[in-house]
Amino acid sequence: MIVMEAYAILWADLMVLKRRIGRYLTTTLISPVLYLVAFGWGLGRGISVDGASYFEFVVPGIIALTAMNSSFNGAGTRLNVDRLYFKSFDECLMAPISHLSLLLGKAMIGVVRGLISSIAFVMVALLISPAFSIGPLFLVSLLLTCLTFAFLGVLAALLARSHEDMATFGSLILLPMTFLGGTFFSVSQVPAALKLVLYALPLTHSSMCLRAAALDQSFPWGSLLAVGCFWLVFFIGCTLVLKRASV
Repeated sequence: MIVMEAYAILWADLMVLKRRIGRYLTTTLISPVLYLVAFGWGLGRGISVDGASYFEFVVPGIIALTAMNSSFNGAGTRLNVDRLYFKSFDECLMAPISHLSLLLGKAMIGVVRGLISSIAFVMVALLISPAFSIGPLFLVSLLLTCLTFAFLGVLAALLARSHEDMATFGSLILLPMTFLGGTFFSVSQVPAALKLVLYALPLTHSSMCLRAAALDQSFPWGSLLAVGCFWLVFFIGCTLVLKRASV
């Protein structure tokens, strides 16, 4: 029952994505490809990190970054527009469905967008450098990353009081994670005090999991658990905010 209700919420967003899939893929690949060219081919040429070339090192980090941005914006921006502009979210609140189904439906469009964007970039990266592998642990880490940031996007959209609030959230939360979340450098190379701060960022753990799985390194199970804990925190936050909004 919950799955069917969530799919009913998700269906409208899927139809919008289906009509715009070509344009969406084009726009969503611009940033990660630019990062790949600038950091992988530009600054990182001839550099080795953690036993791999910098190009091989940075690709999984960019995949994690792509999953974060696409999942967050796919769920959060869409919900923000529905809630504050079209006012259609109020109709969803009055529908005879559970809050769990509503949250899942609104978050899953972010997961779908995140997976599409990430897989598209993976295909581009494999054409350029087929030196990394895609296995079950990689796919599980990618899915959990998309889930985590999709629910973060839903939480931000539920808390936002204006469209500008979403942009502010991105500048204060997503932008620092972009450059401090272990995407472009190894966390093991930073001072211990800063390392504690970086481990408090979900993108750091996502990058570590995807990188270890892609490069066949020792897998950081603790980081996978940390990503799951972040997802749980964001999910509980969404539940509490939605319950308060529907009173």
